[in-house]
Amino acid sequence: MKNLFRYIMASVFTIAGILHFKRLDGFKKIVPSYLPFKQGIVIISGIVEIIFGLVLLVKRPGTLMKTMISGFLYAVLPANIYMARKEIPLGEIRVPKPLLYLRIPLQFILIRIIKRL
Repeated sequence: MKNLFRYIMASVFTIAGILHFKRLDGFKKIVPSYLPFKQGIVIISGIVEIIFGLVLLVKRPGTLMKTMISGFLYAVLPANIYMARKEIPLGEIRVPKPLLYLRIPLQFILIRIIKRL
């Protein structure tokens, strides 16, 4: 079961990372307004997600990798909160506000899954 979750998480991170580059402008919109260098943040976070995805695909993460992935998920939490508060659409798709807010606890679920891999 752990391998299944690992492969799912690998796919989620890899796809999300690739989307940072395919939909750069959309991802820049969810970077909180108080942060500078939005494009740089989106590019770097996309690269990090791809790396995490590839690492998870190849092997089970050790303690250091689990800590790094969890830290990353905490670091992007403000973007999810900002997106929900400002009701920023996912690309062209307007997502109902309650669903945008559901992404916030999802971060903690993902962290829990990572720690159990």
